[in-house]
Amino acid sequence: MMLRTCRVLCSQAGPSAGGWQPLSFDGGAFHLKGTGELTRALLVLRLCAWPPLVTHGLALQAWSQRLLGSRLSGALLRASIYGQFVAGETAEEVKGCVQQLQTLGLRPLLAVPTEEEPDSAVKTGEAWYEGNFSAMLRCVDLSRGLLETPGPTGNILMQLKVTALTSARLCKELTSWIRKPGASLELSPERLAEAMDSGRDLQVSCLNAEQNQHLRASLSRLHRVVKHVRLLVDAEYTFLNPALSLLVDALAMRWNSPGEGGPWVWNTYQAYLKDTHERLRRAAEAADRAGLAFGVKLVRGAYLDKEREVARHHGTEDPTQPDYEATSQSYSRCLELMLTQVSHRGPMCHLMVASHNEESVRQATKRMWELGIPLDGPVCFGQLLGMCDHVSLALGQAGYAVYKSIPYGSLEEVIPYLIRRAQENRSVLQGARREQKLLSQELRRRVLGRGLRVPH
Repeated sequence: MMLRTCRVLCSQAGPSAGGWQPLSFDGGAFHLKGTGELTRALLVLRLCAWPPLVTHGLALQAWSQRLLGSRLSGALLRASIYGQFVAGETAEEVKGCVQQLQTLGLRPLLAVPTEEEPDSAVKTGEAWYEGNFSAMLRCVDLSRGLLETPGPTGNILMQLKVTALTSARLCKELTSWIRKPGASLELSPERLAEAMDSGRDLQVSCLNAEQNQHLRASLSRLHRVVKHVRLLVDAEYTFLNPALSLLVDALAMRWNSPGEGGPWVWNTYQAYLKDTHERLRRAAEAADRAGLAFGVKLVRGAYLDKEREVARHHGTEDPTQPDYEATSQSYSRCLELMLTQVSHRGPMCHLMVASHNEESVRQATKRMWELGIPLDGPVCFGQLLGMCDHVSLALGQAGYAVYKSIPYGSLEEVIPYLIRRAQENRSVLQGARREQKLLSQELRRRVLGRGLRVPH
């Protein structure tokens, strides 16, 4: 029955040759999931939409362990939040999750749950970053194993938070220097790329000896990771992003040349920042002039509260858009810019439409059709594992390239990571009411015994 449903959906969801037909995100593809999965999804999404749970998540987890014991508390987490948003702990569990995604027409975007919090005094020292680097390499090995699984996986991608491999304090120092008028050319992407590729010692005058040593070690770690897997580098806070973009540009100088087969390093652009469209335009034009492949993950953004708090604290202008509508308009403009770039540059320009917003996804699919961009070409879509499945499944069954961001690891590693992500994505979690409604409708239909409904 599952295979028959998949065939019907695949045969009827593709775009008509006579004109563009909008996809329906009405939860029809939920029929591909089991009742247990849907029940857990509804329960967990409702819990995550409850602000106190997100705000006090770590404290509640500690309280649960004291009250119930580690074993029972862990079992409850595995049956709920961990099971909903995490691929698993062992390689076999992750492979099982990926194979299940592939049967649904979806692809894996691995995410290692390691990072540094800015100004953290706990996670410092080269040993911390080398440990994270080792975790990245284990993820690379796991990615290679996933290539052996059946299904149209294409290129395996991996998310990377730069502050997992280099100090946020160093990034703040570099950012402050970059923002100074007439900043020295010794911090150019070309110079960093040359040092990265040649292995020569790099000395930057604005850094002390210890910082220079850490910069060289960080460049080496980044260079060694990208040798093996395509990286989608996450954006972070505005007081770090200029330095992060410098490091990404240096990696792109080395790895995004035409001979490397398309972009190996992608940067992330946050539409909720006021200057994003202009920065994206300049970056796209610069890559075109340099003859480099250009990869972009386009997101709305996740650090709204923190950005506004920092701006108030320092008495500076708020860098974020005034409201959600303005952010959506910014996203739409950036999306149009990138789709036009893709239509002009073909495989030399790649875009991930990383959005849970149905209108943004509809805009992307319509413009892809109008611009003649193939469904399984340089444009792909991205959503979080365990969320927005009514959109992901509809896209995947229609033949679009869709990636689900899948963190993996032990409870101890992943739960704090998930809580931080939930705190950063409050608006996404609280905005998942439509998905909850669709899940409720599907579960109610099954309880009433109306049988398997196949779309017409």
